[in-house]
Amino acid sequence: MMLTKSRLFLVITAAQILVLIGLVIRFQVVLEVRMAEELPQKRELVRRLELTDLAIWTEARYTRHPSQADFFSAFQDGPSSLEHFPAGSVVGVPESLLPTPAAAD
Repeated sequence: MMLTKSRLFLVITAAQILVLIGLVIRFQVVLEVRMAEELPQKRELVRRLELTDLAIWTEARYTRHPSQADFFSAFQDGPSSLEHFPAGSVVGVPESLLPTPAAAD
């Protein structure tokens, strides 16, 4: 039986979709097993070394540890300077600098 190009395409596409679904399911199983094994070890390491916050970005010092940065390090080049690093636009304003609901009235 001779397959036309369109049917051959559909058969190959269906096979690739099935393989992709199988890989996603397999990944979920492997991920759950690895997390069950590795998470307690990582928690113990963090507890023993007394680690603080994770370094989220590696760009500027005020985006590495937002909880540890001083308030004006983002403006070290000048208060009206543009943001140099993309991560600085993702980090929100610290809650301590947000106005309280009573002050907004």
